[in-house]
Amino acid sequence: MVRDFVRAAIPAMWIAWVIYWLVAARDTKRTRWRQSPGSESLHSIPFFICTVLWLAPRWEPAALTAPLWSPGPILPLIGAVLVAAGIGYACWARVHLGRNWSSKVVLKEDHALIRTGPYRLVRHPIYSGMLLALLGSALAVAEWRGFLALVFALIGVLFRVHAEETRMSETFPEYGEYKRHSSALVPGVF
Repeated sequence: MVRDFVRAAIPAMWIAWVIYWLVAARDTKRTRWRQSPGSESLHSIPFFICTVLWLAPRWEPAALTAPLWSPGPILPLIGAVLVAAGIGYACWARVHLGRNWSSKVVLKEDHALIRTGPYRLVRHPIYSGMLLALLGSALAVAEWRGFLALVFALIGVLFRVHAEETRMSETFPEYGEYKRHSSALVPGVF
């Protein structure tokens, strides 16, 4: 019963997130500067691989879809809670970022440095939330592909964080001070 609920709840949460993200993306500021395609590929390729690992299990080698353990009823429930928490955190961050948001590394017209809400805790809370949600999904599914997808997402996030931190440091003189008083992804850790 719990497992059936989780099997429905986790994809439903991801679908709701995608819908929210698409709707919210329609109201953003105009772009003033955009990252080069070559530099962008450093993070977009790992994100693409992560997505394929989640969405195409039928076309993956059996070793990637083999169960790692018998999750029982508790682990999928913990996974679902982590997915909800991660998606909720990312959405909270998206609300605070407002019209400055972009799916790419860009500089918007009248770009502002946001330090409210979850941005008080970490500089990249959307990525923190997404990684937490992916960890929850991987725990609930308990297959190699979920953890491999998480690794590729982390690689993509690290490249993206580097690109964003470079651009923000060049754009906002106060960014160095913000970096000294906040973590990149995990409060007090990294």
